[in-house]
Amino acid sequence: MDEDRLYRDAALARFYDLDNGWTDDRSFCLNMARGCASVLDLGCGTGELAIRIAGDYHTAVTAVDPALAMLNLARSKRGAGRVTWVEADARDLDLGRSFDLIVMTGHAFQSLLSERDRAACLTAFARHLAPEGRFIFDSRNPARCEWREWRPALSRREIADPEFGSVAAWNDVAWDSANYIATYETVYLVTSDGHEFRASSQIAFPSLKELKRLIAAAGLTVDTWFGDWTGAPLAADSAEFIPLGRRA
Repeated sequence: MDEDRLYRDAALARFYDLDNGWTDDRSFCLNMARGCASVLDLGCGTGELAIRIAGDYHTAVTAVDPALAMLNLARSKRGAGRVTWVEADARDLDLGRSFDLIVMTGHAFQSLLSERDRAACLTAFARHLAPEGRFIFDSRNPARCEWREWRPALSRREIADPEFGSVAAWNDVAWDSANYIATYETVYLVTSDGHEFRASSQIAFPSLKELKRLIAAAGLTVDTWFGDWTGAPLAADSAEFIPLGRRA
């Protein structure tokens, strides 16, 4: 989770909700949070999921993100006062308390670019899980080669921005086959005046074998592997690796 202007620069972070909206991972985790007394949302971004959990279930929610620009957007939203917001990095997080549920959605786990970083994050999961607590996160299946779709012609889309009006957006990507890291560029072009916002980001695509090994090394165990956020079982061609687990 190193410096990334797409999330840390307020001029770019402001497009996040417009470009993404409410997604299936959030719906799945919102349902999982029902009945939980406490939830930790790691890589919470602009806080949509954290606010919904706190508001719908009156759950004590702590939401953590290393990007202050995203947290500032989260804190400005209706219902944000019900959530405890923390600017911190998941790799060395130590809040001194445990939670019934830990979630990490939006492929935030893939922003951890090295095996060492991923191991540190999973250790933080274990450090913050209550004895009967559960964790869940997502990581794209590299076998699907999803990065191939992150080209300008395939990723172009239009966003209706309340300040700028029509904004054209697209991505481009470079693939590092040695390290399984995608470096992708995100561009937002204001149609009316041609002003352009641009940022480069990196995400890793760890293998299922590595994830299983690191999860076990962190003192965690997986009860169920899902292949997508509909709850489908994991298969070789699944879009996602989604472990639902607990402390070993």
